Amino acid sequence: MLSCPKGFQPSFTRVKCVREVQSTSFGTHVYREVWDGKLSGGGWVRIQSYVACVATCRRPQWGSRLQLAPDQDNYKENEEVMLSCPEGFQPSFTHIKCVREVQSISYGKPEYREVWHGRDSGGGWVRIRSNVACVATCRRPQWDWRLWLAPDQDNYKENEEVMLSCPKGFQPSFTRVKCVREVQSTSFGTHVYREVWDGKLSGGGWVRIQSYVACVATCRRPQWGSRLQLAPDQDNYKENEEVMLSCPEGFQPSFTHIKCVREVQSISYGKPEYREVWHGRDSGGGWVRIRSNVACVEVLQVVPGTLEVSSTSIKLNWTCRLPDACQNMQATCRAMPSSPPCEAEEVKGEEMLHGQEGTFTCPPLQPFTDYSVTISLPLGTILFSWLVRTEGTVPDKPEELWLDPSTGSLRWKALPSCQGEIIGYQLNITTRSTQDGAFLETERLRLSSSVTEHPLPEYGPGSSYAVTMQGLTAAGAGAASLWEFQSNSSHTPHPLDISCRSVRDISPSQGTAVLLLHPIAHPNEAAREHQLIVAATHNGTGVEGACVGEPQPFNASQQPGAYMAAVLNLTTSTDFVLGDGTRGQGYHNAALRLGSDYTALLRLVHRSQQVEKFTCVCYSFSVVAGQPPGSWRGTVIGVVVLLAIFLLSAGILWLVLSRKRKSLPSKAKEDN
Repeated sequence: MLSCPKGFQPSFTRVKCVREVQSTSFGTHVYREVWDGKLSGGGWVRIQSYVACVATCRRPQWGSRLQLAPDQDNYKENEEVMLSCPEGFQPSFTHIKCVREVQSISYGKPEYREVWHGRDSGGGWVRIRSNVACVATCRRPQWDWRLWLAPDQDNYKENEEVMLSCPKGFQPSFTRVKCVREVQSTSFGTHVYREVWDGKLSGGGWVRIQSYVACVATCRRPQWGSRLQLAPDQDNYKENEEVMLSCPEGFQPSFTHIKCVREVQSISYGKPEYREVWHGRDSGGGWVRIRSNVACVEVLQVVPGTLEVSSTSIKLNWTCRLPDACQNMQATCRAMPSSPPCEAEEVKGEEMLHGQEGTFTCPPLQPFTDYSVTISLPLGTILFSWLVRTEGTVPDKPEELWLDPSTGSLRWKALPSCQGEIIGYQLNITTRSTQDGAFLETERLRLSSSVTEHPLPEYGPGSSYAVTMQGLTAAGAGAASLWEFQSNSSHTPHPLDISCRSVRDISPSQGTAVLLLHPIAHPNEAAREHQLIVAATHNGTGVEGACVGEPQPFNASQQPGAYMAAVLNLTTSTDFVLGDGTRGQGYHNAALRLGSDYTALLRLVHRSQQVEKFTCVCYSFSVVAGQPPGSWRGTVIGVVVLLAIFLLSAGILWLVLSRKRKSLPSKAKEDN
């Protein structure tokens, strides 16, 4: 008996020595020793090679029904073993082999463990992770000989999914099947099973196959357009299988029901060759051959370029392309939900549409409001839907603006975007000095919609302000609101007085006047170019307009408006002769007209990206016939002063005389 260390096995476990004649010499036999080994079946065989201790694995303990060939207690490393099961069952792997892997190193020697590998369907070897068992199987179904099964086997495991296919132009009743073993009867306490096959439906469910599965003539899915929806939705359809067509909302197919018919196209080598032909059901219920692609046709078309949207209306022109499908159409306008303070009023815009074309107009609408325009059929089928916002208009005028006296800043309540998206504010601030009525400064500011406060310029005692504010949308500036403030009384409006400076040496005959001009300079600013503007008016509003306006070229044939008389680089006070007729680039110092009232404005302009500042000093005078050179205002003022002196002297004289009269009687009494 031969044995080996644990994990190894000799080539033979039992051997015996036999002496056999090697040769005969001079009539005497010469013997040699040979060894025989005992086979597992009990017979003896001559040992031809070296007997060694070979690494082995023990028989795997996977289940009593599993049959191994060869049937041994131990197997050599890499020895291929075949597995089988009783009828109606199949092992997870049909071929296995043992591999010894190093598990660890102990005292410098490797310790091995047994690992079994199984051959997969592709022929490769994979590690077996769990017990190999005898799994219930079914025999290959005997259906149509043209059916192709994948995987192509004689037996299939229970619940193993099998794919079915057919030659080109045909399709199986089911494309996926699986075998299920169900109890047919019970005999002597033992279940008797039978094989049944289930088929997978297009929706994903499984159903019992009750009849023969065959390759049925089919047609491929028609390639007519991506928007066309087919029901059932498949890649292939059986011959004469009725298919329903539909389209996205607002569209309709040329045919709603179709079916495929296979026609003989030609005969090749005695066999017919078929082609697919699709038929469609017409309005009368009959089937007609489809000659061209079936397409999704827009039932109702809104004529391009006719959509008109204004701030108060929406209008569109429509055309029906399928008259049979356009019966009892209804058009509606609905305001979309909105939130305060821009709540949209409910609009009852409904109209029945008749004929094959027409125009639909929504009733008067609100500006800058979202509306839904819908054209639909009685059963709720929407043929046309459009979400549109009416155009914006200029905003309402601001209502809330106040002065914060502690900071000298204007504050206001932001305008809501009800008429249009508020993109900013136009703020005009006109400042006057109570000490110098001829001084006028106007700031025109363009502020962001997020700004709700702005400081007043040079806020302090002795200033009065006129503020106009307008909201801005893409449609333009809205109505302006006007507020007036005084720095010493922020709550009481105060009219702004205009008292321009006087002018001396007016010459009606020459049409000239002499102005004493002083340079306008702001703190920390260098002297800049001054403009002299002349306006034929004494009106305060006209003076303000001339200060901030754009003067026009002088036109002698028309009543002169505001015009540029001179451009000056003032650094010191100077006398300027207005009306001497000089000309320059963009200005004309035209002669003054007899009988006209004039206001001359010395203006300094400062412009930046967001603000325009106009600083003006006004001079007021009239050109009157017979007026001596000099200032008529000075004459009047002189007369007034003389008159005041005369009245004051008369009052003093009267007071002195009155006291003397009172003192005379008292003296007479003393004398008596």
